[in-house]
Amino acid sequence: MFLFTPSRKMKRSRKQTEPPLSRPMRLPSLAEKRGEVVVALAGNPNSGKTSLFNALTGAHQHTANYPGVTVEIKEGVVQRSGLTLRFIDLPGTYSLSPHSEEEIIARDILLQGSSDVVVQVIDSTNLERNLYLLTELLDLGPRVVIALNMYDELLRSHARLRVRELSQALGVPVVPTIGHRGQGVNRLWAAIVNAVSGPQETEKQKSVHYGETLERALDEIRKSLQEKTSLGPRYSLRWLAIKLLEGDAVVESLVAIESGGEDPRKIARGLREKIQATYGEDAETLIAEQRYGLVAGIVRQSLSLPLEKRVSFTSQLDRVLTHAYLGIPLFLFFMWALFQITFSLGSIPQGWIENGLAWLTTQVKASFPAGPLTDLVTQGILGGVGGVAIFLPNIFFLFFGISLLEDTGYMARAAFLMDRVMHSMGLHGKSFIPLLMGFGCNVPAIMATRTLETRRDRLLTNLLIPLMSCSARFYVYVLFAGAFFPGRGGNVIFSLYVLSILVAVGVGQLLGRTVFRGLGSHFVLELPPYRFPTLRAILLHVWVRGSHFLRKMGGYILAFSVVIWFLGSWPNEKSEVPNAKSDLSYSALGRIGTVVQPIFEPLGFTHEMTIALIVGAPVKEVVVSTVGVIYGAGSDTGEGLREALRGTQLPPLIAYAFLVFVLFYAPCIGTIVAFRRETGSKAWTVFLMAYEFLLAWVLAFVVVQGGIILGLMR
Repeated sequence: MFLFTPSRKMKRSRKQTEPPLSRPMRLPSLAEKRGEVVVALAGNPNSGKTSLFNALTGAHQHTANYPGVTVEIKEGVVQRSGLTLRFIDLPGTYSLSPHSEEEIIARDILLQGSSDVVVQVIDSTNLERNLYLLTELLDLGPRVVIALNMYDELLRSHARLRVRELSQALGVPVVPTIGHRGQGVNRLWAAIVNAVSGPQETEKQKSVHYGETLERALDEIRKSLQEKTSLGPRYSLRWLAIKLLEGDAVVESLVAIESGGEDPRKIARGLREKIQATYGEDAETLIAEQRYGLVAGIVRQSLSLPLEKRVSFTSQLDRVLTHAYLGIPLFLFFMWALFQITFSLGSIPQGWIENGLAWLTTQVKASFPAGPLTDLVTQGILGGVGGVAIFLPNIFFLFFGISLLEDTGYMARAAFLMDRVMHSMGLHGKSFIPLLMGFGCNVPAIMATRTLETRRDRLLTNLLIPLMSCSARFYVYVLFAGAFFPGRGGNVIFSLYVLSILVAVGVGQLLGRTVFRGLGSHFVLELPPYRFPTLRAILLHVWVRGSHFLRKMGGYILAFSVVIWFLGSWPNEKSEVPNAKSDLSYSALGRIGTVVQPIFEPLGFTHEMTIALIVGAPVKEVVVSTVGVIYGAGSDTGEGLREALRGTQLPPLIAYAFLVFVLFYAPCIGTIVAFRRETGSKAWTVFLMAYEFLLAWVLAFVVVQGGIILGLMR
């Protein structure tokens, strides 16, 4: 693995002089265009692009699916100055010579002219690295506006950037912004609107002049493309010529399918060989050197006082947090502290919600006559949805902690620390990023594997992600840990998360050395600088993630709770012992549990636990709502779910085995759909469900039998 930190500079040109500039092709005015204007936000990862997108679009954003594109891209439509502007938040990319699916999609949208204006979001503290992408955008020729983001960090570093000189040197508007605070957004709006409706300012935009030899070669290829193909109306021929001269495989394939495309490809191959023989360097290296030379010259001209102070702080902190021996123990400590705080602080508002639900249940019973409708509301809806709602504070505190670790830059260090462990599975640290995302939700984590370069890495990582303990399972942990391990709930939950990592490593090593034999590719991991995140940014992240579960409460969980109540109440045995357990055993839900109960008897699970597992397989939160329907809301004593569970006299060892089973036994329906879509394989999808159930059963059995041997069954 190669590590990029703010203290390390990317490879520069051997020639540090600024190369001469040229002008790209002239663009038609957008003032005459009708309908909406598309504005694409492009930029490097960790440039604050998404924060700026949120500031520009506010609540007007949604997820879009482009034809032929599997990656979900955020869009936002806003009315401004009489214009309808559609903003597209492109996946982060370092250049237009991408290696992952998301980077390819970002390039394709830019290349195919889908956007009228491109706003490149630049990290002000890493100008040289970020401006390299700009040199490629300028070769494409769209209208470009630069958002000089994180400008407050540049000012804190005591560096001085002459923004006007930078804008004049590049020939594009440059607007300082602080995306997570929304500062500079109005000026950015003005620059975008001016780029759309103002005069043809694109003539001022500069691009790199690659020297006489390379420019002659590019001109020859461009003429051949223009004469022999029909790509001109759709693409920038200069950019295509550059990529053909570099030997870009994707562009070569694009040109190859064109009638007459072999001629420009043949010319490009001959010129590449000639350049290699003349300069002893390939054309791609020479082009990159000229770009870095331009960037280095512009930065040297417009920037004073390098960022030594901030970089020094980052480097010194990294010496401790990414230490070869202290790094992983510190990571585990931070995660342990997160779960302790989540469990402790969450219990306070949890009690408020529990009291509110108890009061509401009492009011419903007092206001309506006894009967099926009242039972549906109190037992089905309040017992099911309410059982999940009780633990929402824990979820929000968990998301708050994770967002804090992400926004400070620490989570990127966690991926770096786990690189060695990932290599033991034939993967690399980049795979740990989607695995880490799996702790929040497995579905976006599986989608995040598109950034991995090879199908082998993507498939193996996708098979491991469902082993990560998602936040939906967290509801079950909080309920059972609080009921059977009072005072030790945080430690129990932490042990489950550690277990999920250890099992994922073990399974990964097994699969990596058998089915997926071979080593993963090396990669460049950027460690962003440490930052102090704003409360607004963290709360926005918490709300985006937490609102997902609020919608599930009003959708899937409500529907499942009603169905569970109906199946648990029908048919109703008219016996002389109308207790809850007898009725449940006679009901349709009870009969389903009876059929599969023999599978779970060796694990010590009760009939009710078996039913909860069956019903909760598609949506894990439903395990809690099922327990709420079976135990909580059906109780006339008004006790909460924890008291109802303690009343079963279930040994804590069996309760822990149940949590282990919930951790591994089945991906949710959303994860299965995402896995099938990403892998395109029914066979691997069936394998995923089968091996997870078998793994869950075996591990739960080991916990029970091991506990019995150690004398923990009491």
